[in-house]
Amino acid sequence: MTHSLFYAKIMLFGEYGIIENSKGLTLPFNSYKGTLQFSDLKDDKEQKSNLSLKAFSKYLKTLKFPSKFELNNTQLEKDIQQGMYFNSNIPQGYGVGSSGALVAAIFDKYCIHKISPSKIAKQDLKSLKLILGEMESFFHGKSSGIDPLICYMNIPLLIQPNSEVDKVGIFEGKEGKGAIFLINSGVPGETEPMVKIFFEKLKNEGFRKTLKEEFIRYNNACIDAFLKKETKPLFQNLKKLSLWALNHFSPMIPNDFLKIWKKGIDTNTYYLKLCGSGGGGYILGFTQDYTTTKKMLKNYNKEVIYRF
Repeated sequence: MTHSLFYAKIMLFGEYGIIENSKGLTLPFNSYKGTLQFSDLKDDKEQKSNLSLKAFSKYLKTLKFPSKFELNNTQLEKDIQQGMYFNSNIPQGYGVGSSGALVAAIFDKYCIHKISPSKIAKQDLKSLKLILGEMESFFHGKSSGIDPLICYMNIPLLIQPNSEVDKVGIFEGKEGKGAIFLINSGVPGETEPMVKIFFEKLKNEGFRKTLKEEFIRYNNACIDAFLKKETKPLFQNLKKLSLWALNHFSPMIPNDFLKIWKKGIDTNTYYLKLCGSGGGGYILGFTQDYTTTKKMLKNYNKEVIYRF
């Protein structure tokens, strides 16, 4: 039996902002992956996954999909009864799309009129994002659909302010002094409580104003500079973005990381930002001098995902 693999994702830019119409840029992250498999479910992890799939399948039956995206719920239920589970090494609660990969795998296997990701027309990407978002809402309470869409498509995607989605080419990274890297906080984060904090903050007019006038401006400028390979404006706006997050997203930043977050800004050596919803999991870092950054963050577990 052939197993389709679904990879993790990294949202480089746009966390939280896309809820309020900012741009977003997301990339596949092939270090982690998952696939649907069958077993006798003697393993605890497999049993837990199978039970989770049972609950998920009940939820999916309550959703109404357009005919072109309809799921074969009957076959899904049968397969779950026969011992299907999601075999994944994607860490949960780390902001790299563990639930997105699962949703993508289910959609890929059980969509009745399956369309190959490479043949999906641009006008269908927006609809697909909404449907996948409805599916993923089972796990998080509310989902934009971006994570499962990137996991399904497995190519870099640019999310436009009007929720349109474009396929984009990302320039090949090369061995240079600069790097984009992850820091493992050592604790998983929970998406739903973090999203609730964000929506509470949105009730404050001052926060909404600074989000729209500052955060979204810096975020969109970072994306434009990154896609144009313009390092100077990229890092100028990264600094502003990182400082803004420190001032306004501090509840989403693990306490142990507030000090090194500020140190990066103060020394202009590296800039940190949330990876996903925050609260734990991974933290995303950008630097033009990874050698120095590595020394400064020698006590932290890091993983380079892109060199330039």
